Amino acid sequence: MVNTELFERPKSGERTLLIHIQTRAIDQGLQELTELARSAGADPVASVTANRSAPNPRFFVGTGKLDEIRQLILQEQIELIIFNHVLSPIQERNLEQELGVRVLDRNELILDIFAQRAQSFEGKMQVELAQLQHLSTRLIRGWTHLERQKGGIGMRGPGETQLETDRRLIGKRIRLIQTRLEKVDKQRTQGRRARTRNALPTVALVGYTNAGKSTLFNTLSEADVYAQDQLFATLDPVVRRIRLSSGMELGLADTVGFIQDLPHELVAAFKSTLLEAREADLLLHVVDVSSEFRDTMMDEVESVLAEIEADSIPQLLVFNKIDLIDDMQPRIETDDSGNPLKVWISARQAYGMECLDQALAEFFDDHLVEKEVLIEPGQAAIRAKLFNLGEVITDSPIETGGWRMIVRLHKKHLNVVNEVQVI
Repeated sequence: MVNTELFERPKSGERTLLIHIQTRAIDQGLQELTELARSAGADPVASVTANRSAPNPRFFVGTGKLDEIRQLILQEQIELIIFNHVLSPIQERNLEQELGVRVLDRNELILDIFAQRAQSFEGKMQVELAQLQHLSTRLIRGWTHLERQKGGIGMRGPGETQLETDRRLIGKRIRLIQTRLEKVDKQRTQGRRARTRNALPTVALVGYTNAGKSTLFNTLSEADVYAQDQLFATLDPVVRRIRLSSGMELGLADTVGFIQDLPHELVAAFKSTLLEAREADLLLHVVDVSSEFRDTMMDEVESVLAEIEADSIPQLLVFNKIDLIDDMQPRIETDDSGNPLKVWISARQAYGMECLDQALAEFFDDHLVEKEVLIEPGQAAIRAKLFNLGEVITDSPIETGGWRMIVRLHKKHLNVVNEVQVI
């Protein structure tokens, strides 16, 4: 056994061994883990796979696989091992002590990628919060060299004291970040209210990471959001105003991509960002139609949407990357009532954008209604509410007092006009 309590830990570029234990009948795990590792800057040179119904409590893998891993470390000069699973702190520590190289689990790998990708103040704060919450459960790994005495009255060693100090410092930092993120969340809420006051319907792009959301965002908004063929290419939310060919204006929001088994720390940390999806009038669920795992990816997206309480928002499925499939043409698929359900496009080639434009126009035409109403002098608060919630086309005072208004509203706000006289 190698004692690794104080070995050096290089930050990136390590020759990496990937470990994947298959637990699903349909499994894309190793392919996705390879892409994640490369996104983090690692160099995957070997992999170990196995089928196992339950993890080994000490090493996650069995002793036979442990010997196989040990041989690969020597043969391939492995510097880093990444498990495509969540390891307990004890399992991670046991593996490092047994194998003599650094070990990461899936959550730590994704956290590292997020730390590299975040650019805005909010994104960096969200990632740091997730990292600290994850670290708080694993402090013992960093201080085993100070554990010289057992607990008990008069026997409190320096390692235990250091752990207590670190926990207090981490807890203090977590509270500070949460306070700052609450302020950012209030600013986002004000931005959403401003868009509502301007009668600007909002559309949020959601989907599995690397499905092409940022490319589609750039194509629709003529923006220059970073978009690459890699997992989690962009993290920070962006909102732009776009105009459809019909003349209707929309607010378009790009959001962080989802992934299989997205760490709960990240879902919690990015909830303020994902509120752009929860508050939207329509979700464009972007799907990589060329992927053999597209159904699994769609299920994972739906799972996260349910977790952030956005699963009740209307969706339009956008099957992207049709240029990668032979003889597939852009088109709109509708339900029995003629409402658009799916659009087939290539965002990179700007192929089928007219179909998406048409589907968006049809959706909002179907969900917006125009009403002419009379507002009594004592109903000024309702008049103000109509200005906040809809597009006021005309607003004329009448001789007897009050106002005659023509307003265009989303159907979900029709309850407001029920309180006044509709002409």
